[in-house]
Amino acid sequence: MRSYLDFEKPVAELEAKVEELRAMGQAGDAVAIGEEIGRLEVKAALALKEIYAELTPWQKTQVARHPQRPHCLDYIKGLIGDFVPLAGDRKFGDDAAIVGGFGRFRGSSICVIGHEKGTDTESRLKHNFGMARPEGYRKAVRLMEMADRFDIPVLTLVDTAGAYPGIGAEERGQAEAIARSTDVSLGLGVPNVAMILGEGGSGGAIAIASANRVLMLEHAIYSVISPEGAASILWRDTAKAQDAATNMKITAQDMLRFGVIDNVVTEPTGGAHRDPQAAVATAGEAIGHAFAELHGLDREAVRLARREKFLAMGRNLSRATG
Repeated sequence: MRSYLDFEKPVAELEAKVEELRAMGQAGDAVAIGEEIGRLEVKAALALKEIYAELTPWQKTQVARHPQRPHCLDYIKGLIGDFVPLAGDRKFGDDAAIVGGFGRFRGSSICVIGHEKGTDTESRLKHNFGMARPEGYRKAVRLMEMADRFDIPVLTLVDTAGAYPGIGAEERGQAEAIARSTDVSLGLGVPNVAMILGEGGSGGAIAIASANRVLMLEHAIYSVISPEGAASILWRDTAKAQDAATNMKITAQDMLRFGVIDNVVTEPTGGAHRDPQAAVATAGEAIGHAFAELHGLDREAVRLARREKFLAMGRNLSRATG
């Protein structure tokens, strides 16, 4: 069953009517029913296109969180061949919120690390809704250092509301683990590309998104805090999350304008959840292009290019907000 967001109600009604007519089958005039179905499908497609052409930041937030949106493991399955997952941080344990391992992307070896939210109740609990604990980021560090040792490029797939804020995570050094992961990302001698799939939340996202190229899906969001968190701090009222989302400038289009990301990757009309296979394929093309741009750079050139990218980001943001 397709899940509809509140603002998709006009489309939901039209598509429900289409399904109703299809269920009627041969009960009436098949030709007339077929014509009516065709007319309604065109109308629904047009309505969907119009709605998604003018999404507000809060609506994009809802799309980024859509329960049927493809997640990290979907992209790995669709893009990475011979994937071998690796587990554990060799210090405390394994954190299923971050998955990682090695495989092949378009014939070349690659290290893949990403947040996994899960797709149903059981898997969401297993992966802690994509909110990583310190051992998750230490696992990411272990894999990145291994990739760097063997000259294997790194791909990170970001989709988290933020790092897990539990007491146990703080006791085991959450802040240090995030800082260490960010530091390793920035210091890699191999090219790294990050793709923000849905939510890019705070340090939990930055920890694996500090890359040579940062790509972002069209309806993803990237922010220092969730709209609800910002609303609770600024207005002490989470009901003002819509206002916070608008004022925080969290959309892919905002991030590109500020120079925080390098490219916005187009999603199928209606969002990635409408056509996951097409979304994965388009993301693969963007990832391949990003790595091609970095091909042939030596280790020092890779580091210097990444350093300049982030220094320039600070200068650009300063001019944009000054």
